[in-house]
Amino acid sequence: MSGRLSGRGEGYRLTCMNVEENRLSPPQLLKITKALADPQRFAILERIAAEPEVACKQLVAEFPITQATISHHLKELVAADLIASRRIGQCAMLSRREDILSDYLMQLSGKLLPPINGQSDTDHSGDACSEKQPGER
Repeated sequence: MSGRLSGRGEGYRLTCMNVEENRLSPPQLLKITKALADPQRFAILERIAAEPEVACKQLVAEFPITQATISHHLKELVAADLIASRRIGQCAMLSRREDILSDYLMQLSGKLLPPINGQSDTDHSGDACSEKQPGER
């Protein structure tokens, strides 16, 4: 699966190339969306995504929340397949699931930024909010 973000002005659209459609099921999409809705959980995912691997103990040291709360958030992120966890003794090593994150972004983009039939990215003449020229009705 491959794709790229392209943007004009302030908007961005994920452009898909050779993508299998709907690799994530509707329940998976919902589970991921719910997991990302919690601000602390999202911050933890951002921290994990910033490096190839992060030790659970490092998260406990960096976040001002209890170890039990971090464990709960990690359990939700693992259940949503957003992170992978592997053990080295008693230490859990966490990493982002790039495949799932990429699939999620592709499908979300396809659902929320569908192409407008009959219009290119630069043709906005049919928009309800397009500006009218003087004398136009």
